[in-house]
Amino acid sequence: MRFMIILKSNEEVEGGAVADEQLLTEMGRYNEELVKAGVMLAGEGLHPSSRGAKVRFKGGEVSVIDGPFAEAKELIAGYWLIQVRNLDEAIAWTKRIPNPTNEDHDVEIRQVFEAEDFGAELTPELRAQEESQRARMLRGS
Repeated sequence: MRFMIILKSNEEVEGGAVADEQLLTEMGRYNEELVKAGVMLAGEGLHPSSRGAKVRFKGGEVSVIDGPFAEAKELIAGYWLIQVRNLDEAIAWTKRIPNPTNEDHDVEIRQVFEAEDFGAELTPELRAQEESQRARMLRGS
């Protein structure tokens, strides 16, 4: 099972603050544990929303909204994508994350859909397309 561990943003991160050496060291140590355990698939920090945009689809219209965005606590500051046996194992890994701000905050864990989750709606043709796309992504073409 794949899970995304989502770090929420805060006013400091949205203000452009970057991690200090101590936090980078702690996060690097944590990432190394994930890699050695063979569960880490990806993980990155994100720039503040002031450097991003939202694309809004409303009816038949498409519009672009430049950052920054209002509610920092609703934004994502970074993520890990891990592959583990179950939600309990994802929770155990999440509980080991260094607290980046030393303040109260939540870290969200969400399971990633797998092909099997779609049942009969994922036809053999759609499944073949998905597998082909995944293989091409892995080899970078």
